Amino acid sequence: MPIIRQPRRLPVRVKHNKVVYHVHKTLDIAGPVGRLEAILWTPPPEAPKPQFAAVVCHPHPLYSGTMHNKVVYQVNKTLDRLGLPVLRFNFRGVGRSEGAHDNGRGECDDVRAALDFLAAEFPGVPLLVAGFSFGCWVGLRVGCEDARVAELIGLGVPVDGSDFSYLRQCAKPKLFLQGNHDQFGAKANLETLVRSLPGANELVFIADADHFFTGKLERLDAALAASLTSRHPTLAPI
Repeated sequence: MPIIRQPRRLPVRVKHNKVVYHVHKTLDIAGPVGRLEAILWTPPPEAPKPQFAAVVCHPHPLYSGTMHNKVVYQVNKTLDRLGLPVLRFNFRGVGRSEGAHDNGRGECDDVRAALDFLAAEFPGVPLLVAGFSFGCWVGLRVGCEDARVAELIGLGVPVDGSDFSYLRQCAKPKLFLQGNHDQFGAKANLETLVRSLPGANELVFIADADHFFTGKLERLDAALAASLTSRHPTLAPI
């Protein structure tokens, strides 16, 4: 059973002159080598059944990547605004999560543990995996393999130095959001990869953005929300 710390009902925005709340839970979930520190945001109890439940994976742990990364937090906010429960967590060896960095191998198991938690919390709800940078490389690999995962979102895809060939066996719908000046994922290289992939794939470049979407998080928010609501019109902001 997860250990829940400080469940709180927090105001997150004002809509039609009414304050909209979500429930914020700080969690310890069971990982393959011990505790995984996590935060779960859920819609208010009066909200309709969510269309998806999402997990968001953070960038490289050896380069200061955590679940509090600005891009991860922005994606969390965007998905929350669309009425989805969102779980973000620290990979093994980061923050309060137990274990040590495992070069992506053990981190795949961490993602599986996060998906197990979400599936138990929201039975019957399709899952969505989003990942930024290293989190994209690890998270999408697991999301492709897991039958509970319906859709995938990759942000800051580090295609120049990481092997994403596994995506060529993955026909699930995929959205890629990339800065057009990403220093770890050249535009031409990502375009070539996406053209080779099966299934429905969307590639959106954020103008004038680098790998970290520095100063362009509002554009990232708008692009992510526009893509998801275009494909799923019932994902109306709450």
